[in-house]
Amino acid sequence: MRDHADRYDLWVAAFLIEGWWSDDGFMDFREGLISLGRHWYERALADPDSLAAHPAVRDGGDVLIGNEDFNQVAHRAYQRLTGAADGLSEALEASPEAGPLSAVTEPAGTRWDVADGDEMRRRLPRLAGIFLD
Repeated sequence: MRDHADRYDLWVAAFLIEGWWSDDGFMDFREGLISLGRHWYERALADPDSLAAHPAVRDGGDVLIGNEDFNQVAHRAYQRLTGAADGLSEALEASPEAGPLSAVTEPAGTRWDVADGDEMRRRLPRLAGIFLD
């Protein structure tokens, strides 16, 4: 799910919402997006600008979507069940059903100039209305 959200339009939405960006910050944002549940995750993938309607976002408050701790949920559950501290990564790498664990890559999609306010308003009008105006 995190890999499907590795897109430039979501990166820019994260930049507007969180106020900064980095590879780690975007990973935390995608983890947080997943933790919001299927409804918000699927909405955001269909239209990143729809995040403007989320209660944590719509008022331009200090609540961040990024959730670094959510990245560890599966690892902690696996450790509790098996006792193996780093076992989940090894199990995933050995699994024929799982693809290779993703490496840090550039987000997919068309890049645009985030310093261009007009472009931001055109591409993400609701988020830009909250965070740029």
